[in-house]
Amino acid sequence: MHLRGGYLIPVLLAALLQGCATSRAHIRQADAIVASSIDHQTTCERADHCATPSPLLDGADDALAHSTADQPEHVVTLLDDSEAALVARINLIRAARQSIEVQTYIWDEDDIGTLTLNELIGAARRGVDVRILADQLFSFEDPALLERLARVSPNLQLRIYNPTFYNSRTPPLEFAAGLVCCFMRFNQRMHNKLLLVDDSIGITGGRNYQDRYFNWDNDFNYVDRDVMVGGPAAREMAASFNLFWNLKRSVPLTHLRDVNRLIRNDPTPPPWPAPHYVNPARVADAQDEAEDPAWLAEHLVDTSLRTGKVDFFSDHPAKTEQPDKREARQFTANVMRMVSDAHHEVVLQTPYLVMSRRARKIFKRLHKDNPAPQIIVSTNSLASTDAFAVYAVSYKLRKNYLTQYGFNIYEMKPHAQLAMDAYTQANVVDEEDNEEAPTAEVTPDGKVRRRFPGTDRRPGLFGSNGRRNRPAPLLSAGRRFGLHAKSLVIDDTLAMVGTHNFDPRSDHYNTEAGVIVYDARFAHQLRASILDATQPQNAWVIAERKPVIPVLGDISRAIGDISAKLPLFDVWPFRYATSYEIKPGCGPLLPTDPDFNRCYAPVGDFPDVDISPKLLYTRLITAFGAGVTGVL
Repeated sequence: MHLRGGYLIPVLLAALLQGCATSRAHIRQADAIVASSIDHQTTCERADHCATPSPLLDGADDALAHSTADQPEHVVTLLDDSEAALVARINLIRAARQSIEVQTYIWDEDDIGTLTLNELIGAARRGVDVRILADQLFSFEDPALLERLARVSPNLQLRIYNPTFYNSRTPPLEFAAGLVCCFMRFNQRMHNKLLLVDDSIGITGGRNYQDRYFNWDNDFNYVDRDVMVGGPAAREMAASFNLFWNLKRSVPLTHLRDVNRLIRNDPTPPPWPAPHYVNPARVADAQDEAEDPAWLAEHLVDTSLRTGKVDFFSDHPAKTEQPDKREARQFTANVMRMVSDAHHEVVLQTPYLVMSRRARKIFKRLHKDNPAPQIIVSTNSLASTDAFAVYAVSYKLRKNYLTQYGFNIYEMKPHAQLAMDAYTQANVVDEEDNEEAPTAEVTPDGKVRRRFPGTDRRPGLFGSNGRRNRPAPLLSAGRRFGLHAKSLVIDDTLAMVGTHNFDPRSDHYNTEAGVIVYDARFAHQLRASILDATQPQNAWVIAERKPVIPVLGDISRAIGDISAKLPLFDVWPFRYATSYEIKPGCGPLLPTDPDFNRCYAPVGDFPDVDISPKLLYTRLITAFGAGVTGVL
């Protein structure tokens, strides 16, 4: 009876909160206040809304002009480098002549979030129609910020996706109530990421609007990836955005209870404040690069490809409400179809190696083919991930991945060289004459390169601190990195970059989006990028553990196999597979190579991870958490 009472309280609370949707009278009152107090400041009277020149938008317009229904043309740019990914966004926002649409899962109030938001406000004030759609769970967590944004410009609209209880943020009690009362709705998030300009060119991929996605965080950053596409596929992006924008779950700011209350209590707000940045010089450097033709040519235009067929796909919002409808899982279905059609190689990069049931069936069938395609998987280690609960389930299933699906698994190191190089590139400012700058280095061309250390979490523009996972503590010191890119290459001929994590959550709950490029050159670029993350300086190899004592080792493996099949009490500590590090003087080898054990040494199941509560939690979730695989 006590247990039932424990469940009854959240249910009653949820029912109460659902009944507290903002009244129509309060919405009308807030709408009227917004209309009378909105900031009508304009900075441009020209027909083109003072758009700045952009070779990126020009390339997209040219591709559209030369496209036909039978022969589409696209300009495609792989955005591996975080600095180029940021500069491309700034350049396109400043170049917009008509419209900008932004769709995202996370929008923080750090330097990246503040910079992007102020660039969009600038576009709105020069006359561009700007629409922002952000998932509620981890975006704009301060209602005071949203109250200001509701009145910052008549050309800027912002909607919040799926606010279960019609508030802009979700306190812990409401979070628990949402899981109990409305599990399917609360658990379904809009994981899509998109920036679309003038319905001509768009960016999609893994990056959210937060410092760590662009190498601006002080202690933990992501290795991530986007793709920029100009051409007819942008029309598909526009249709997808409009579908989400017009959905009942996309809630205007005056409909949110906390924001509505602030608007009604503050009929004459002060002007929008000037942006404050922790590292203003770094922000200014990115803004300068966005208008530097030489920089844009070197880092974005020259690396672009002119190609033909490109498809943008997005799951429909009905994905969880009507799971039997195939069109609701449009993007997920296309990803799975790509994998199932593989002949000789699948190269996969995902931060969370927890396969959905459908994916497991596909990979098991591929492994039985003769010859079976090679499957290369780049993913996180426990030392590099900030989602240790998901990693625990992946750790439990290692043997299946190696033996039933034929995966070659590479887990990223927390101080991967490729990540450290990218961080350095994103935190260097070129200066002509300041040779006394801190940590300055004079280059051969006479410029001074000044390092900026990045930023840690800080209060936002209006005081919000947000909630973020922290990775497990390490034995080693130094700045650390995690993998967040979601990409796929099939047979080195077609490639996908998007938001899909190839896990049960991406399959069944979140809506996902991405771009499929049917071009061997682009596939080759993406394949090389993923394989770089599997190199010894960047990753450990996961391979079969060799028994030290033959008989005892065989017994231990048998016990481990039985333990791993148990849904509960999977507690045997000696698993089938472990992590390996390459030995000096050896070159990279596959675990199937006869010389593998001569050239690689085992370094333990969780290399570089210090003993900590998170390590213990990982073990516990491995032992008892198999039943929550689908929602992690």
